[in-house]
Amino acid sequence: MKKTALFIMAILTVTSVFGQKKPMNEFIDELMSKMTLEEKIGQLNLLPGGDITTGAVMNSPLAQLTAEGKLGAVLNVKGQDKIKDLQQIAIKKSRLGIPLLIGQDVIHGNQTVFPIPLAQSCSWDLEAIENGARIAAKEATAQGINWVYSPMVDIAIDPRWGRVAEGAGEDPFLGCRIGEALVRGYQGNYGKENAMACVKHFALYGAAEAGRDYNTVDMSRVRMYNQYLEPYKAAAKAGAGSFMSSFNVVDGIPATCNRWLLTDLLRNDWKYDGFVVTDYGSINEAVVHGIGDQSVTSERALKAGTDMDMCSNAFIAQLSGLLQSGRISQADIDTACRRVLEAKYKLGLFDDPYRFCEPKRLKTDLYTEEHRKAARDMAAETFVLLKNEDLLPLKKQGKIALIGPLADNRSNMVGCWSTGDTPELYSTLKEAMERYVGDKAQVLYAQGCNIYADEKIQEGATFGRPISRVDDAEAKAEALRIAAEADVIVCAMGEMAEMSGESSSRADLSLPCVQMSLLKALVATGKPVVLLNFSGRPTIMSWEAENVPAILNVWFGGSETGDAICDVLFGDKSPSGHLTMTMPKVLGQIPIYYNHLNTGRPVPEGTGEYRKFQSNYIDVRNDPLYPFGYGLSYTTFEYGKPRLSGTTMNANGKLTLTVNVKNTGKYDADEVVQLYIRDVAATISRPVKELKGFERILLKAGESRDVNFTIDVDMLKFYNSDLQYVAESGDFEAMVGGNSRDIQRLKFTLVE
Repeated sequence: MKKTALFIMAILTVTSVFGQKKPMNEFIDELMSKMTLEEKIGQLNLLPGGDITTGAVMNSPLAQLTAEGKLGAVLNVKGQDKIKDLQQIAIKKSRLGIPLLIGQDVIHGNQTVFPIPLAQSCSWDLEAIENGARIAAKEATAQGINWVYSPMVDIAIDPRWGRVAEGAGEDPFLGCRIGEALVRGYQGNYGKENAMACVKHFALYGAAEAGRDYNTVDMSRVRMYNQYLEPYKAAAKAGAGSFMSSFNVVDGIPATCNRWLLTDLLRNDWKYDGFVVTDYGSINEAVVHGIGDQSVTSERALKAGTDMDMCSNAFIAQLSGLLQSGRISQADIDTACRRVLEAKYKLGLFDDPYRFCEPKRLKTDLYTEEHRKAARDMAAETFVLLKNEDLLPLKKQGKIALIGPLADNRSNMVGCWSTGDTPELYSTLKEAMERYVGDKAQVLYAQGCNIYADEKIQEGATFGRPISRVDDAEAKAEALRIAAEADVIVCAMGEMAEMSGESSSRADLSLPCVQMSLLKALVATGKPVVLLNFSGRPTIMSWEAENVPAILNVWFGGSETGDAICDVLFGDKSPSGHLTMTMPKVLGQIPIYYNHLNTGRPVPEGTGEYRKFQSNYIDVRNDPLYPFGYGLSYTTFEYGKPRLSGTTMNANGKLTLTVNVKNTGKYDADEVVQLYIRDVAATISRPVKELKGFERILLKAGESRDVNFTIDVDMLKFYNSDLQYVAESGDFEAMVGGNSRDIQRLKFTLVE
């Protein structure tokens, strides 16, 4: 009786607290005053829901932990009903009724899948990217999810790293703008259709050596501040509710245990007030890094500024004992607990724990026509036309041979990390093309080959998204027979979805040999060939660039890929994507990126010959196959001579750069006008150019427009050798054009 009375009293007390609209600090002070040490540590515990995704919730281990107040959050619980059941256990059976955070990898959409993030960045369309995140949050919250592990803002210059698919490419300025847009889209005003964002992976994960996932990272602080850290900072300033620490070391210390990173930089310098969660199991992985046993890594992680332990069971196992031994303080635990509770308060979970569990939303908010249209429109904007010898757009006539292992595959169109996808709802490229041309043309189809010739390699590369296995010789013969009948050949080739993403680093970025053999045979027929290159990263396409008449890089465009490709392929929309990662000619050029430093013996861009005793290779020129910012259109754009409003400015002044851009072709189309700046002489070596502005504009055929960029002192600032953020007086170059290579230059001076 006594225990029952205490339980009822606790529930009544909590109900009276939760039912009142109190300021966050006052509310959490009152709640924490009622919490035991065990309950506070429980709020720092995050576990996966894999054991309840196929079974009952009520008798699961997670249910027991939740009822005991030993769980603050779960991830990867699929199904609104299961989430609601688990939330009910937290509210009705735990002593204080504290609701759970429900996390999920919502990376580029949910049931409506948008293009992979790298592809989205190639649209340079911040409004569309923000809207895509808003739709993703709407669909995720309709299914009970309130916390999404996105955006990934890691700068990456090595395309061997599979997780380049999840980011915005190699440029920090563009990465900042996209990170901000995604945070706004996910979180909004924390309404019922908004989820809390989680910025990842803090920090430097994209600089893993050799492009090998989970590998070590080592760089100077100057490079960190100038090239890698700004997108994290921008996302923090945009109000992201949470951050995720990375797997790698920073200055030799695992990020999860790095106090300089999580406290000195993130919280003290950037004034970040959200909470920090580890990546999956990283407190235990810090043991493998070699800094101590689980008690040491738990102690260091908490003291460093880690608030929530994802899947290591380390805080639950260690913090109580660490407190008793004096190795951590009660304040360390309370600080972390408060940050987690603040996140739940911001999400409105204390007001209504079931606000994301409305059954009617499952019928009204998922895969709607509005959402599908947004995904289809965005996908078309992401495709990058790399080459076109007057072959595209195709006409809806004659016989079109659609050949390749990705032409009639449903599950791989969406790309990696699409945990909420429903492939049976989506069209294959073959289905979309047949529907698109109707009775105006005939689509002839052949798979043509496997992704890889070696069955074991293919199975290892596809990770559960299989493609039908065929005899390569027979399939190739069939493809050539069909090609002989056709007027034009469209090849759907490249990577499978799971050949990029986490744990999908590749040492060879060329087209797998069995696909290359088929492509060469098709080109040899003399028929016009269009290559649709599916990829989650920049790939090596030097042979293709020389021999294939038209190349459209389609990445992985999401659930509406098939229709979006047809929109562009047949000219209803003009391709407008521009690369956000440099495309190398050969693997040996990697890492290759546009905003590099000069050497003391540089070779100018476009140099066609080897130069002895200068910084180049003896067997290949320095220039990439396709530069950062590159992308063709079905029309042509002419850039007039740019002009500056002045030649000098001071710290309080501004200059305006104006350039006229004219659509000189026959198609209405979008162009991405790009502004770059170079600091000609500074106290440290500075990049040869840096993106500092861009504008995506629509021009009708024959239309011209002035595009204006305002240059202020903030555009000229950088971190010097003392990590002071400064703009130094002296000469600068402003550059404008349609990519980082084809630019016009103007000079100006920053005066004291």
